[in-house]
This record gives sequence, structure tokens and C-alpha cells, in this order.
Amino acid sequence: MESCSTSSPNKKILVCGGGVIGVCTAYFLAKRGAQVTLVEKSGVACAASGKAGGFLALDWCDGGPVSSLARASFLLHQQLAEELDGSASYGYRRLNALSLGIQETLTSNSEKLGLKSTSHSKNSELIPSWVDGNGAVNPASIGTPQTTAQVHPQFFTRAVLSAAVEKYGVNVVMGEVQKVELEGGNEVRGVVVNGELVRGDAVVLALGPWSSKNEVISGLFRISGLKAHSIVLRPQNTEAIGPQALFLKYVTAQGISMDPEVYPRPTGEVYICGMSEEVEVPDDPQQVLPRKESIEMLQRVAQAVSSQLANAELQAEQACFLPCSDDGRPVIGKIPDINGAYVATGHSCWGILNAPATGASLAELIVDGHSKIVDLKPFDPARFKKATRKISIF
Repeated sequence: MESCSTSSPNKKILVCGGGVIGVCTAYFLAKRGAQVTLVEKSGVACAASGKAGGFLALDWCDGGPVSSLARASFLLHQQLAEELDGSASYGYRRLNALSLGIQETLTSNSEKLGLKSTSHSKNSELIPSWVDGNGAVNPASIGTPQTTAQVHPQFFTRAVLSAAVEKYGVNVVMGEVQKVELEGGNEVRGVVVNGELVRGDAVVLALGPWSSKNEVISGLFRISGLKAHSIVLRPQNTEAIGPQALFLKYVTAQGISMDPEVYPRPTGEVYICGMSEEVEVPDDPQQVLPRKESIEMLQRVAQAVSSQLANAELQAEQACFLPCSDDGRPVIGKIPDINGAYVATGHSCWGILNAPATGASLAELIVDGHSKIVDLKPFDPARFKKATRKISIF
């Protein structure tokens, strides 16, 4: 597999996309001695990388093609937390994870939320004291501090970029990547940003759900976006909320089943997500707005889970798009038929978890020609290649 050796100090790598995948790729490339320029259109971690939950799991992807990537990345998260003082700078911590069932009821005389009794719930001792809504049933441990952890994704992304800039000289350019400039139709010359050519010997396209808007990518495979909603609450008594991530089997009084997730953060906030929908990805991250009904449902979930959350301050109501490939696997590696072009996208809901190993393995591929940290073969973009492929010649 061809690579762009960075043994020469004159080699320049352009990373397009200031989300967690692009930032981690820039960090590990620069750490290996490459001259890296990161190009971002709107703002660092302005989309899913700033609005995700930040939950990390060692073994939840076991048995599938992402297992080795997830395990390597979970360990890299720990190493980065030690290097970057993650507990202080971006809320890295190990924690327990629980699954819970919640069944709503409505009182007969009003629309006020009521909940079924849990007095006979099996394993009720597993329910944290702050989860005092009367409808929590069937608790089960699904993660321990040995296997699950969390970060604040926006703080994490920005901390990694700050280290990349301050320690390894990464240059950040704000602007829209309009196209990849090719020489002879198959050799990267650079990227056009706001009408001007930024030269580089190689380019990494880490554009998340906007990947398919780039012609180099859209000619080979498709990335769609799954819109996910979330709210961020700040309880009045932040110390009352313990470090337990909750994965709910939630049934409304109308019989609608959902799977919302609740992540208390060491900053005192509580993040609640769910209510996904398949809609078209807008051109600009700033145009991604939450749906009122979805936010109201998440607030209803908060009320059902805990009295501490029922009257909490609503600090954010938001939505973001998760990048998804057609076969459900991330797309990481060299783009076929174009020397110096690489891609990293399609991580779906595991982008924050898998960003460090994606960046580190892609840096190895670009510098050395192969990855040692993770076998990237399952994620090779060439799996989408068809017998006849049309690429625009810029």
C-alpha cells in the first residue's frame, strides 16, 4: 500500500475536518514528525464532536469488525488522559454503566407524569440513590471502571488540538475545503480553501457526515447522517449525582419504546441523548437545529429518572449528525487511485471512542505505509470500489 513518507521535513499533510477524528489524526501525524495543517470550516468540535455523549467502552464492540479498533482506542484514551491531564482538562474518568427499564404511567386526572412502582424490582440495590424516579426496574451492571469510561467530547477534542498546536506545531486554517486539487488526475497537489490553493503532499478527509459532499469521496462511497438529539442539564445539587452511566429501556405511557442514555459528567452536568431520525444533512453545521418534540421527550425522560433532574437547569438543547457508512463500518485508509489521498469517517455513535486509534493508525499508514496499532483492512475504502469509477479531474 502506497504511503506518503514523512521522513523528510518538507512533507506536508493537510487534514480536512476539525472534529474529533480529524484532530486526533492531526495530533498523531504531527507527533510522528509530519508538518500538519488542519482545515476546519465552522469551528473545532462544533458538530457531533462537541455534542456527543463521550461514553467509552473497552469491549462493547467485541465480536464485530470494530473490536480491535475499539479496544486499542480505549487504551489510547487512557494514555492521552495521562499525557494531557484528562481528568482535569476534559473530564476523563472511569465509571460504572447500568441498564434500567422505565415504564411510564399517566395519572387518571391529569397529564402529570406518573411511574409504576418498583418496590419489587429485582436487583434494586444496584439502582443509584439519585435515580429515585419510582419507575426504574430490572437494573443490571453492563460496565465497570475496568471496562467503561467517559470524556467531555468538546473539551477532549480541543485539548488534543491544543497539544497538537503547542507541542507539535500543527497549523490551523479556518475555511471551507472546496475541492481536492489533483495533478495529472491522480496525484494530490493540495486543497482549495475559500478559493485559494493550500499546497500539501497528502490530504486526509475527515469530514464526518459531510464526507459525501466531497467529490473524491462521493465518487467511491456514500456517508449518510443520523440525526441525534440531546439535552444538557445542571442539577441544583450537583454532588448528589453519582458517576453512573444509564442505558434505559424506556416505555412511554402510550406504549412507545425508546433507548435514551443518561451520562452524568464530573463537571456537574448531566447529558441525556436519544430520539434519532434519518433526515438530510444540511450544508453547514450551524444549520443543525433540534426538533422541539424530541427535546421535550428527553426532558420527560429526565423527570422520570430522577427528582434531581426534574427541576434542573436546561443548559443546552441540541442535535448533531452521526456519520454512517452503507455497511456500518468506519472508512479508514487510502483512497484508491489517488496518490496521497486518505479518508477517515463513518464511525457512527462510536466516533469519540474510536478517534485516538483511528488517528494513530492512519498516521502509521501515511508515514510508514502500514498500521501496527490496528489492522485497517476491514475499514479499507477500496472495499467500495466498483469496476467502473468516475472521478472528477480538477
